[in-house]
Amino acid sequence: MTPLARGPMVALIVLRTIVGWHFLYEGYYKLLVPGWSRAGAPLAHWSASGYLQTATGPFASLFHALGSMHGTLFAFGSTAITTTGVVDVLVPIGLVCAGMALMLGLYTQLGAWIAFLFLSLFYLAYIPTAGVPVPNAEGTYLIVNKTLVELAAVGVLIAFRTGEFAGLDVWRRGTVRRT
Repeated sequence: MTPLARGPMVALIVLRTIVGWHFLYEGYYKLLVPGWSRAGAPLAHWSASGYLQTATGPFASLFHALGSMHGTLFAFGSTAITTTGVVDVLVPIGLVCAGMALMLGLYTQLGAWIAFLFLSLFYLAYIPTAGVPVPNAEGTYLIVNKTLVELAAVGVLIAFRTGEFAGLDVWRRGTVRRT
């Protein structure tokens, strides 16, 4: 690979940091909910169930089944963990881990692949095919939406292996790659 100039390296690190922040904050927010509204009322607990049950993409039936699973996986006395509950925990934790990895540049490739997997699943759940404004949705999309754009950005981060020239991966490995 041809060595990168300082400008492109900085641009890639800025991109990695912004994508990382997006993942970190999305996961953090989901972990905090239930929270409190500005008016002081409790907010409902975040759940992936509604998102999964309304998927429209090519694997919609798989997402619907995953969103409607309510079987008990583990029971500890009066506390039970359901299959949907596992998704509700794994998604925000995965988002936080991917975000931290990208922002810190620590295990960057792993974090980028986790982000790539999440974005692929999110895109496949709701491929925009309407091409017209949809109620309660931002923007008007046909095939390309912000999820696909962020997926492409993460693909660029994977290709350029940004953890090899900036971040804690450099410290962890003790070497800097200039390409």
